[in-house]
Amino acid sequence: MMTRPALLACLLCSLGATAAAQTPDTGFFPKAATFANDVTVTANVALANEYRYRGIGQTNGRPALQGGFDLVHASGFYVGNWNSNISWLSDSNPGVSSSLEMDFYGGYKAATGPVAWDVGVLQYAYPGSRPDGFTSPDTTEVYASAGAGPVVFKYSHALTNLFGFADTKNSGYADLTGTMDTGVWGMTATAHVGHQWVHNLSAASYSDWRVGLSKDLGASTVLAAAWLDTNADRGVYTNTRGRYLGKGMVLISLTRTF
Repeated sequence: MMTRPALLACLLCSLGATAAAQTPDTGFFPKAATFANDVTVTANVALANEYRYRGIGQTNGRPALQGGFDLVHASGFYVGNWNSNISWLSDSNPGVSSSLEMDFYGGYKAATGPVAWDVGVLQYAYPGSRPDGFTSPDTTEVYASAGAGPVVFKYSHALTNLFGFADTKNSGYADLTGTMDTGVWGMTATAHVGHQWVHNLSAASYSDWRVGLSKDLGASTVLAAAWLDTNADRGVYTNTRGRYLGKGMVLISLTRTF
């Protein structure tokens, strides 16, 4: 059976061939073979002891199976998809059946001198059924990041309501992350601090932070462990099962890239 990345590559090549057959070679449209050869397709799968997003628990303390794929063109343009099981929606309202997060994104990466930058748009989708009057958790954000050396700053801006909070369009998240090779046993250290600002709902705004280590085990497999915590308001981020979703914890994950 053809693998998902191989199938995507074949479809991409076929689409490029169709476009080339219908469009004159003006120099603005790459030939199909050239376009296909310049595209890199990768896939990833991960297992974690919990899914935490911006420091907030998404699976109520239970494990998460995650994975996705990316198509990157040599020009710097890219598209991708990432998915994970979740429970935070049904945990907050028994009338909601959503148990999957699907992220779809696309953007452009480039470098100007020593600065690497990235701009794009990301759609968070939560398929499933919800009761009437329930604010949709589906969220669209645009983002931009700039990095020099080991440090990257990223800002994400919500074009819609933020993850089911009503009247929160134009919320934003700022993220500063540093990465360093420790020189010990091939391990990499990371440190992160972020702040989620929720428009029109200050009680839902909070900061999160994380420090961790990762180890490349070979065969494109990485084992990572990190301590993370937040100062999120317990009154806002405690679900109907009585679990505070912003509590500090050790997050362990194993990721394989294909």
